[in-house]
Amino acid sequence: MQILVNTDNNIAGTDTVAQEVEATVETALARFSSRLTRVEVHLRDESAGRATTDDIRCLLEVRPAGGNPLAATDHASTVAGAVGGALHKLARVLESAFGRMDEHKGASSMGDEQTP
Repeated sequence: MQILVNTDNNIAGTDTVAQEVEATVETALARFSSRLTRVEVHLRDESAGRATTDDIRCLLEVRPAGGNPLAATDHASTVAGAVGGALHKLARVLESAFGRMDEHKGASSMGDEQTP
């Protein structure tokens, strides 16, 4: 799973920030890593440097192997908060998408199981 971190001009895109974001993404999406080819992280300060609340936006876009891209977005007052919120949303999206794909491929559903 390749992780790419992109920032706008108002967010310090230092190597330290990129490494922290990559580590957070890798840890949060570890259970899906074999099914994902790439994760793109887009960080943007929507207030263009002015002091406001929840102005940092994180857009996460993942590319499942052989599937269409999926995305999640969150806003927070810090980079870490925005990344964490977007990861939480993305995990739910991936669980739902992969659950539907697995069910479609012939996995048994809860209704198919019989009780003795």
